[in-house]
Amino acid sequence: MDFSYTAIADPAAFEERLRGVPELPGVYLWKGDDGRLLYVGKSKRLRDRMRSYFGAPKGLSGKTRRLVSHIADFEIIITQSELEALLLEMNMIKEHRPPYNILLKDDKTYPFIKVTIQDEWPRIFSTRSVVEDGARYFGPYASAGSVYKTLDLLNRLFAFRPSNNCSDSWFNEHRRKGRPCTYYQMRRCLGPCVPGLVSQEEYRQAIDAVCRFLEGKTEQVVRDIRRQMEQAAEDLRFERAAYLRDRIQDIEKIMERQQVLRTVDTDQDVIAFAREEGSAVVQVLFIRGGKLVNAEPFTLQGTEDESDSALLGSFLTQFYNNAPNIPPNLLLADHVEEPMIIASWLAQKSGHKVEIGVPRRGEKKQLVELASQNARQKLQELRAQWLNSEQRAVAGLAELRDLLDLPDMPQRIECYDISNTQGQQSVASMVVFERGEPKVSAYRRFKIKTVEGANDVASIHEVITRRFKRAAEEMGGQESGVGGQESEAEQESGVGSRESVGDEDVGDTASETPRTPDSRPPTPDSRKWANLPDLLLIDGGRGQLNAALDALRALKFDHIPVVGVAKGVDRNRFDLVRPDHEELIVLARDSKALGLVQRADEEAHRFAITYHRKLRGKAAFASPLEDVPGIGPKRKKALLKAFGSLDGIRKASVEELAAVQGMTKKAAEELKEKL
Repeated sequence: MDFSYTAIADPAAFEERLRGVPELPGVYLWKGDDGRLLYVGKSKRLRDRMRSYFGAPKGLSGKTRRLVSHIADFEIIITQSELEALLLEMNMIKEHRPPYNILLKDDKTYPFIKVTIQDEWPRIFSTRSVVEDGARYFGPYASAGSVYKTLDLLNRLFAFRPSNNCSDSWFNEHRRKGRPCTYYQMRRCLGPCVPGLVSQEEYRQAIDAVCRFLEGKTEQVVRDIRRQMEQAAEDLRFERAAYLRDRIQDIEKIMERQQVLRTVDTDQDVIAFAREEGSAVVQVLFIRGGKLVNAEPFTLQGTEDESDSALLGSFLTQFYNNAPNIPPNLLLADHVEEPMIIASWLAQKSGHKVEIGVPRRGEKKQLVELASQNARQKLQELRAQWLNSEQRAVAGLAELRDLLDLPDMPQRIECYDISNTQGQQSVASMVVFERGEPKVSAYRRFKIKTVEGANDVASIHEVITRRFKRAAEEMGGQESGVGGQESEAEQESGVGSRESVGDEDVGDTASETPRTPDSRPPTPDSRKWANLPDLLLIDGGRGQLNAALDALRALKFDHIPVVGVAKGVDRNRFDLVRPDHEELIVLARDSKALGLVQRADEEAHRFAITYHRKLRGKAAFASPLEDVPGIGPKRKKALLKAFGSLDGIRKASVEELAAVQGMTKKAAEELKEKL
């Protein structure tokens, strides 16, 4: 075995450990020199599979060579069967999302349609979590947009409680008032909030129709609605009968578009894919009762150098691990690795037999080709978006390089902004753009610690000092020239220490960063602060710029280019302020650099103000009880329950306070003294 191109510190000891790996089924975990998990794999013969990574480098794919170059350690978990190994591998990939595994992009956040059939007046809405609560779930869908379109269509057809505009509190408020909202007047809701407008049985029929519609049982839905229409006509409820007649016509039009199979009324998912230059899109056609009820494209990442069978196998395990419904038939565009094990797992999960097939002719083959065609179309659309975004980013970076006389295009840009309200709850944000695109995982936020009042200049100085002090500590002073003793001294003063920064190491997970087609899995590197920028953007004018320059000089990072971003009164212009230059760089309206600078600055502003509002909200609802030693959440809750309010607690005697459950006389005396 050849370990010369790995990160293994002691090859002899590593090889000895590898010899001790048994020839049994299980899961193996490759790790980097920093302990980070790089890859999770499974095998029915662990030792042989793991040794195969350390043969001649020429026999490995490019992706595997990159993985092996970072391998420094491993772990194994022996299982009793190949199925158990598959389940363990699947769960570990979902939990850790290793950079060298094939990953279903954003698989934790795919939306579902939830029908709360367990409620008295059920709701239908979008959710991103599936729990055992008695509700029914349909999906997953590839995007929130797909769900909203489906919900809007269903609401127009069946007039259930509006998805986003009828919370339980809103429902109860209208019930108390005795009049429905405007959705009832628009015929977008049956009005269950007002007694007498619709019976519970009639509303339940609408909810059941929605579920059957999503299951593809549209003929049954039409039969039931036609029966209701005839009954309404007999009862002389002609307006209701006309409304149901219109619904039948709408559903029948949809049925004409849905019809896919002419002969077989069956439930099946048709799965095909398209791939190009490391990018892959998997298209799923959801066919229920011979009708196409939905079609969703899903993006995979980390697929370069992987076989088609590995790609499909990874998709099946990750996708159906979250899916609440699994049909009895799966039609695939290609064979998968270990189909019997995957089929056994699907049967175990769904409670019924699942057949996996690769059709070669006939109508089912045509369905697979239809799915492939849709996958190719979606991949072309995504690549066009990626290329347009990449081209704009490259043009903006090149223009910034020329305007600022930089030696090269700034691959990593950091932008800083300050937010406060009259000097209160002052915070700062750091957003990162790499190759012209936001890298959300690298965003950081800071509570200002040493500055009193609204002083953006001093705040920028503090933040830049803290950020690059961290860099100096992680780099050991190698590039910055900052020695270890100076680092420790500043840590003692509270600037740059882990305890002093509060929430600054929290990324903005609410945003989504688009993945470019040529992006690669991140290199294992725990030194987050040592990743230095090629350009600093400071929100503000000459004062903020000079404060940043002073902080960089003190830490010997003044070789990093830095400019200020001076905005117009209405944020309608973003001019660049350069050190040692009186004149501003006024960016033209059609400048690609303007688009990049504006995007980075506004993203920093958004991130800062969001954090500021969060802290301000916490402060607004803070209670003086929280400042009293020994009064934790439980005692606070018990006191408020006993006395009703803070004034009631103030008026209570020490004996009355001590009598509250969980309180002691000492705590009561301290509380009385504090209040």
